[in-house]
Amino acid sequence: MPTNIKADRRVENDWWAQPIPPNVEWGDGFYCETAQIFRFMRSRLQPAVKLGRYVSCYAGCSFAIGPKGRVDVGDYTLLNGALLMAEERITIGKYCLISWNVGIADSDFHPIDPALRRADAVALNPFTRRKKRPPIGSRPVTIGDNVWIGMNAILLKGVTVGENSVVAAGAVVSRDVPANVVVAGNPARVVRRF
Repeated sequence: MPTNIKADRRVENDWWAQPIPPNVEWGDGFYCETAQIFRFMRSRLQPAVKLGRYVSCYAGCSFAIGPKGRVDVGDYTLLNGALLMAEERITIGKYCLISWNVGIADSDFHPIDPALRRADAVALNPFTRRKKRPPIGSRPVTIGDNVWIGMNAILLKGVTVGENSVVAAGAVVSRDVPANVVVAGNPARVVRRF
């Protein structure tokens, strides 16, 4: 089936010079607005990103995938400006709509402990000798089928969003969301059931 990706893994008419990384797989009908969305791919897994049939990824998206991270996206899901940050795993179901500036993270990316956070800042500084970063916890994020996540929502590590649910714009999801509900607020709470 048609896609706008050429045989050399470059997006047709793309302003970004790099091809889609070799550890990204996709199904028939995949649409990618620009390969620039994969600029922060660091994963060494094969595949690191697996996109289902007829997945659409628009220019505002970003796959920030760590060395051991993986992202799986189900058929007919639309990612329009979402930031996916995976150190371990993010799984998104089929028929999902994920809006602008949605952040989905399976890790805190920095230690909570002040002393360890200081050591992390030193280890990450590009002008000092690289030191080993302190350990940072991660837990997978799972989003069920037919979920709509509104703009500027944030999903934090370890959460599961049940099928058919809606995460309202600006919501901060720090606990599991059951199926067939709307959640809103910070922290996100159920405001409606279907």
